[in-house]
Amino acid sequence: MNLPKGPDSLCFDKDVFMKDDFDVDQFVAECRKQVQMEEMREDLELYYKLLKTAMVELINKDYADFVNLSTNLVGMDKALNQLSVPLGQLREEVMSLRSCVSEVIQAIDNQLTKQEDLQKKKVCVLRLIQVVRSVEKIEKILNSQNSKESGSLEISSPLLAGQVLERIATEFNQLQFHAVQSKGMPLLDKVRPRIAGITSMLQQSLEGVLIEGLQTSNLDMVCHCLRTYATIDKTRDAEALVGQVLVKPYMDQVIVEEVVKSSPNGLQLMYSRLLEFVPHHCRLLREVTGGARSSDKSVVVPGYDFLVNSVWPEMIKGIEERLSYLFNPGNPEIFFERYSESMEFVRRFERQCSSQASVKRLRVHPSYTTFQNKWNLPVYFQLRYKEIAGSLENAISDGLEAAPAGSAFHLQVSEVLWSCLMRCWSDKVYLSPLAHRFWKLTLQLYARYAKFLDEVLTKTPTPELPKEPTRPLPSSASSTSSRTSGGSESGSPASLSTKQLVYIAADIQKLQEQIPELSETVRIRLEAIGFKNFAVVEDALMDSKTCLSSSIPTLNIKMTQHLTERSCRFLKSASEVPRLYRRTNKDVPVRASAYMDNALRPLVQLLTDSTGLVHQSTAKEWLRVALSDCTQRYYETISEVLSSVRKMEESLKRLKQARKGASMTSTAGANGGPTDDSKIRLQLALDVEYLGEQIEKMGFQPSDISMFTTLMDLVKEARELAEQ
Repeated sequence: MNLPKGPDSLCFDKDVFMKDDFDVDQFVAECRKQVQMEEMREDLELYYKLLKTAMVELINKDYADFVNLSTNLVGMDKALNQLSVPLGQLREEVMSLRSCVSEVIQAIDNQLTKQEDLQKKKVCVLRLIQVVRSVEKIEKILNSQNSKESGSLEISSPLLAGQVLERIATEFNQLQFHAVQSKGMPLLDKVRPRIAGITSMLQQSLEGVLIEGLQTSNLDMVCHCLRTYATIDKTRDAEALVGQVLVKPYMDQVIVEEVVKSSPNGLQLMYSRLLEFVPHHCRLLREVTGGARSSDKSVVVPGYDFLVNSVWPEMIKGIEERLSYLFNPGNPEIFFERYSESMEFVRRFERQCSSQASVKRLRVHPSYTTFQNKWNLPVYFQLRYKEIAGSLENAISDGLEAAPAGSAFHLQVSEVLWSCLMRCWSDKVYLSPLAHRFWKLTLQLYARYAKFLDEVLTKTPTPELPKEPTRPLPSSASSTSSRTSGGSESGSPASLSTKQLVYIAADIQKLQEQIPELSETVRIRLEAIGFKNFAVVEDALMDSKTCLSSSIPTLNIKMTQHLTERSCRFLKSASEVPRLYRRTNKDVPVRASAYMDNALRPLVQLLTDSTGLVHQSTAKEWLRVALSDCTQRYYETISEVLSSVRKMEESLKRLKQARKGASMTSTAGANGGPTDDSKIRLQLALDVEYLGEQIEKMGFQPSDISMFTTLMDLVKEARELAEQ
């Protein structure tokens, strides 16, 4: 059916209504992308009117057919009734035929079921016949051998014995197969004792031949015997037999506790003797199973791994049973030596394996896992943790004691920290399975040291390292000893000396410079265990470096406050200058006051103490801030003094004028020289000028020191007044 064509301006295609998968929601959504809802509604109404018009036209066009439709149906009921009778008869005939066919099919199915059952029983009978034949055939072979060799399978010819065993094994393999398939049959229960006898005799014969072949180093005999074991799927029995007969006696002789303890390197010697077992006593087995490079491929018997399934389990069993004291972690130094030697023994044993596949089998063997788990590495780490963290805590409790002569650091606690960090990764402490724990301890040591510095500089409680190594560092804990610095100055942070503050800054600087060295050490250790994401390690060490730097702002403030207080203690003496010149008739001053040298002495001492210890820029910044603070306070003191002098001078002038010529010349010299006020102003000017000279000697310009220019302007004005 063709729909009427609408105007081209419609927002939709008329053919979309004829699609089988037409969806109203999708249609509306598509139209809304093009026009508004109101416009879409108008288009739909327009097209609806077109459809109504087209329908009316279609009805008008075929109107005659619509009218004749009812006329053509007249008499249709009678015709249908006439057809119903023959159709019913036909239906009955079809149903009858269908019933007959179903009966025939059922009969055929029954016959097929019986035939299938007979076929299964026939197969079972044939299997039982095959079982009986195999039993009789094996017994015939055994009887023929018994008649020749008085009932023994081990005849004089090893090759013939191997051939006989292979014939029996081949037939026995078929016997086993058919016996498993015939499980539950009554006849099999009657034959089972004969099968058990054959199994026992075959197993005893195989064991005897294998032992004899190994003892006599008979390659053909061992080869035939192992092939026979493989034929009957008893390779694990052969490996177990080798472990009991060949391996265990040797282990009983070598693994002896008294012998191991008799010499300092007894354990190492024992491991060497154990490793000698494979080349000396397993050569024939390795050659037969393809483990030796010179093995003849024509005689190789696959499917065996005597090193993994025979030698290794007996070795480990002997070690675990007779040398259980090895795994005691009570003494970490001894435990480390034993563990290292044992893991080296394991690595050397792995190198004796014939292939990578053999090494993989070894590493998943239950005895391998058991041996690895015997070493209580978490306890070993806890002891090392207590030892390393304890040494740092002891150093922290001693406070800011000086490091020993020759040390790269200036404080004992810094020396101990670096020693602890390197000890975590040293050859005598570090174990690769504990790499993650030693790495965590490394970061904890840095954090603990940074927290100690924070305590020293701010006198806040410092937490100790956590008692359990598996827990994170606490944010607060019991405080440590109050001895934060050596000598009589321990206690309050304010008592820290200039030298101690310099030492702290120098050690922080040194520790940050040595982080790359530690990073390289850690990298080497982690590369050895296959770790690749070194960016994480570098980021963590940078965080530790930042943690150390967090104390620097507080240190700078403490240093500048310390210097300022020591200097200003003497600069306050400027307020005593008027007392020195009033009514004393002293000479005109020509040099700076003595208090100025005392005030500058701590600053000069800082330059001496910091030379070669911290960066010159750091020391100069300390001086600059301290000088600025001192200048600010000094300016306030001198301003007060000059203001007081000026007020005194004005008061005397008013008093002199009031007395009209009275002799009020106490502030003047006897010969009419400079007044006392002039001398005071001149002395203060000399002091400030001397301060400027010393500032320049320290490497600064007056403009670098805040308020110094203002101070100079103040005393310059005072000098001019004094010279009038």
